[in-house]
Amino acid sequence: MSLRIPGYLGTFWELLGDHLVMALGASLLGLVLALPLGLACVRWPQVYAPVLAVCSVLYSIPSLAFFVLLIAFTGISRTTVILPLAVYALAGLVPNVVDGLRAVPDSVRQSAVAMGFSTPRRLLTVDLPLAIPAVIAGLRVATVANISMVSVGALIGMGAFGALFTASVQLDRLDLAIIGIIATVVMALVVDAVLVLVQRLATPWMHRTSKVRR
Repeated sequence: MSLRIPGYLGTFWELLGDHLVMALGASLLGLVLALPLGLACVRWPQVYAPVLAVCSVLYSIPSLAFFVLLIAFTGISRTTVILPLAVYALAGLVPNVVDGLRAVPDSVRQSAVAMGFSTPRRLLTVDLPLAIPAVIAGLRVATVANISMVSVGALIGMGAFGALFTASVQLDRLDLAIIGIIATVVMALVVDAVLVLVQRLATPWMHRTSKVRR
């Protein structure tokens, strides 16, 4: 299939770069926000329900409305797309962070305390590493969703591959929509595979345990 993209949209590689920056930037920002929120929910269980409710309410805001509201503050820019997608990611990331931290056995925490680990050191070297599988699982879902949602930004002129969908209608060129769909799906598959690899590299003890059991 020809990658004949109209010049005013940019090149395929420029669209790819923009799409990745917005999707991955939103996922990373969502993770940065979700970690302290998840830690707070584990430390103070009574705040978990209100935090989850707020995340759910924010997730229910239509993306286009979110973009339009932000234009007054951030203009038509990548930031206008990244911020709402990062907020949407919280609805999935916060529960995963909480579940991952709650799944750390008390015996492991007590052993760390007995060895003289301070709370920050235990958190960084024991709790968070053991919570990685749950956190990465949430991050995978959020990232794939963001790769898809970035396309909606085309309605405000910042959709990367989403621009191919609007151009497909405007120019009556189905091939542009097909290129956009294939590129988005392949991008999601590749990024998801990379995150799986990151999890394997970050949790080598899990695979050693699996081999021993066999």
